[in-house]
Amino acid sequence: MKTVVIVGAGKIGATIATMLAQTGDYEVTVVDRSQAQLDALEPGRGIVARQIDIGQDGALDAVLADKFAVLSAAPFHLTTRIAEAAARAGVHYLDLTEDVASTRRVKQLAEGAQSAFIPQCGLAPGFISIVANDLAKRFDTLESLRMRVGALPQYPSNALNYNLTWSTDGVINEYCEPCEAIVDGELVSVPPLEEREEFSLDGITYEAFNTSGGLGTLCETYKGKVRTLNYRTIRYPGHAAIMKALLNDLGLRDRRDVLKDILENALPATMQDVVVIFVTVSGRKNGRLLQESYANKIYSHMIGDAMLSAIQITTASGICAVLDMLADGKLPAKGFVRQEDITLDAFLANRFGRNYAQASATHLAA
Repeated sequence: MKTVVIVGAGKIGATIATMLAQTGDYEVTVVDRSQAQLDALEPGRGIVARQIDIGQDGALDAVLADKFAVLSAAPFHLTTRIAEAAARAGVHYLDLTEDVASTRRVKQLAEGAQSAFIPQCGLAPGFISIVANDLAKRFDTLESLRMRVGALPQYPSNALNYNLTWSTDGVINEYCEPCEAIVDGELVSVPPLEEREEFSLDGITYEAFNTSGGLGTLCETYKGKVRTLNYRTIRYPGHAAIMKALLNDLGLRDRRDVLKDILENALPATMQDVVVIFVTVSGRKNGRLLQESYANKIYSHMIGDAMLSAIQITTASGICAVLDMLADGKLPAKGFVRQEDITLDAFLANRFGRNYAQASATHLAA
């Protein structure tokens, strides 16, 4: 049995803990500074709860001693602190962060490490990179990789056409930070919330726009190999215009705590959500210019005896599948591991990865 520590007892952290503990293959310790969050867990089912403020220097070190791995489901600004504790303890490290600067620090810590450092193990970044890399490998030369992902309410009912489905801090961060892209073969930084586009899938119209962090390490991997590579977040039409007004015209880009308070008190959370994944790759095969796409929608549904939102299912399944593959010896056991190092077939064959395959995925070639 592998012993793991999960940092963060929120919705995603709790879902990860439950998924792992239910297998009987993992003994899980969940740490959080909030006793209320910990009290909401189901202890006694392979889960141990410990109240710890990881913001304090060295607070995690004793907990990580002799553990197999630590999984970060904490806010992005705590990522580097957890990774540094993992490096000191010599345990494997996995996270869900979309924060580019944090991932750079994780990569530094992985240099020469005797344990694996695997950041960005969620949906986007995460699964989206696995899909994009799988499609890209089918071409002789590449023209473009375009990735679109969104976690949306099934029944939008406000002007933003949005409900809170995951970390408010994470949403604000990806709306504010610069975005990586490859344009005309060059690695560039592009502004968030810009380059808006519209597309339709299954008769529903969506908008998509630049956000930070969704590409993971793909820009580095495909630099010099593709003319266009970008990532955009999917929303219903009208969302981007209102968010730009809040962030730019009202100056809330520089008052993120105020924006967080507004969103969390004005937008209800929902369990009735849908995750939309749309990846399109074009390139040449045997001299012909071709395109292949992957489209998938994953809805909230029951797993075991619990109703889980689509974003809980996709995010938790991603990091659990990567941990499983690491534990089974199917991934490198030391150093920096990229999401695109994981094959799509291996991911979907995993017991947790199958939660992505249960929905009706569409593979399109043109």
